[in-house]
Amino acid sequence: MKTATVRELRNNFARLAKWIEHGEQIIITKNGQSFAKLSPATTDKPRKVDWAGRFAKRKPLGRGLSAKETEELWSRLRD
Repeated sequence: MKTATVRELRNNFARLAKWIEHGEQIIITKNGQSFAKLSPATTDKPRKVDWAGRFAKRKPLGRGLSAKETEELWSRLRD
């Protein structure tokens, strides 16, 4: 863990921010006494979205396509 004074934080924030980006914690001191700790933000894990469940709750829009019409649509989209 690194330490920095308020003056160093004010004058060299970009350099100290790089330390934080790389996972380093910094103790901020004022008049020789530590009063704050800067540490990297924790990233929240993204939620997994249950797309199948969400779509199953909705009514389909438009008219239903037959298997032949569906295959023709996909073949046109692929070409």
